[in-house]
Amino acid sequence: METDKRNLQRTMTSRHITMMALGGAIGAGLFKGSSSAIDMAGPSVIIAYLIGGIILLFIMQGLAEMAVRNSGARTFRDLVQSILGKYPAYFLDWIYWKMWVLNITAESVVAAIFIQYWLPGYPIWILALAVSVLVTAINLLSVKVFAETEYWLALIKITVIIVFIMAGLLLLLVTFGDHTAVGFSNLTDHGGFFPNGSTGLITAMLVVIYSYGGTEIIGVTLAETKNPEKVVPKAVRSTLVRIISFYIIPFFIIVSLIPWNEVNGVPESPFVMVFQMIGIPGADHIMNAVVLLAIISSMNSGLYGSSRVLYTQAVDGRIPKIFSRLSKKKVPVYAILMCTSALYGGVLISLFAGSKTFDFLMGSLGYTVLFIWLIIAIAHLKSRKKHPEKTSAYSVKWFPYTTWAAIIALITILIGIIFTTSIIVTIITLSIYFFITLTYVWKRRFNKI
Repeated sequence: METDKRNLQRTMTSRHITMMALGGAIGAGLFKGSSSAIDMAGPSVIIAYLIGGIILLFIMQGLAEMAVRNSGARTFRDLVQSILGKYPAYFLDWIYWKMWVLNITAESVVAAIFIQYWLPGYPIWILALAVSVLVTAINLLSVKVFAETEYWLALIKITVIIVFIMAGLLLLLVTFGDHTAVGFSNLTDHGGFFPNGSTGLITAMLVVIYSYGGTEIIGVTLAETKNPEKVVPKAVRSTLVRIISFYIIPFFIIVSLIPWNEVNGVPESPFVMVFQMIGIPGADHIMNAVVLLAIISSMNSGLYGSSRVLYTQAVDGRIPKIFSRLSKKKVPVYAILMCTSALYGGVLISLFAGSKTFDFLMGSLGYTVLFIWLIIAIAHLKSRKKHPEKTSAYSVKWFPYTTWAAIIALITILIGIIFTTSIIVTIITLSIYFFITLTYVWKRRFNKI
């Protein structure tokens, strides 16, 4: 094992980090969280995901510009600290780590739920444990093997989403055999396009933000990406177009094909339900398998992101140096193992809470993604004034208007979510943030930061 930070290898290319961002964002939030979002907003969930996609676009543009201006940065903290100071950078680092460890925990439970589709006799916790061991093993291999694995997993689920879109449009628009074209009456026939009013739309935004969270993992790959000043903007552009397409169009198809009030409360993902409608033998099993691979792919990205945050913290002396040690394959083994401990903690929680574990964790994760995006946006807003001498090969075209629009939208969503989300989830999340702040104050007091 070695501790030299220069031993992290720049082996990831544009195709790797593009697929990693997609792998992080197209996971349980899309395939499982879709049921919750539709139940909250009805057909207007399409508007919710469109708003979220536009906000994501503005955030990621700012992240790309800051990454190009600071080519020596390794993670978010390096991008933010020189602009906003130590506390925002410290807070961002740790809530980002918290987001991913909770996310992979939640997704291990969701993966177990989909495995139960075939193995109903096995309890959630045993299946979650099996998935956790698999994801840990993949991450302990070399970065190149991990990146290739993530690339192909992400490619599989993207291909199937494209097939899903084509099949869905066929069911909506074409009459064939015993099937009659469904059309678009389900968008308005069951209480209207906004069946739960504006409150339902705002409440669904928490699921939307959670679903899109993970795309910003591009900001964690900087130390292991070849030519990040060229690769990151390219990856941001291609990723955003695909993510918005892979969310908005599938949701449009789902709420058009299936009455929105029949989506929630069934064990299958809405995606599996649509494939069952096609009538192809075994289509539901095929889709269930793909959804499972998609969730494992998202867990893969999450474990990578959280372990790299721990690694850079250890390299800088902020946490014990053991987490900066690398294997012969240049992988931060102890950082990965520390992060996987959350997975096994999730297995224990699921032993008592079962499938409800996901719903409980999703609320806290939505809050965290909101705060991560806010900090990135505020840093971008101030970046040009803080470093006016730096020129950039990539600049946001309509700065600062797009960044201000993102900040205002995020604050509005935050206020709405506070009034519409379970008070227990809000209190637990704020308690975690308060604890992170206390650790910062303690470390500053003893000159450890």
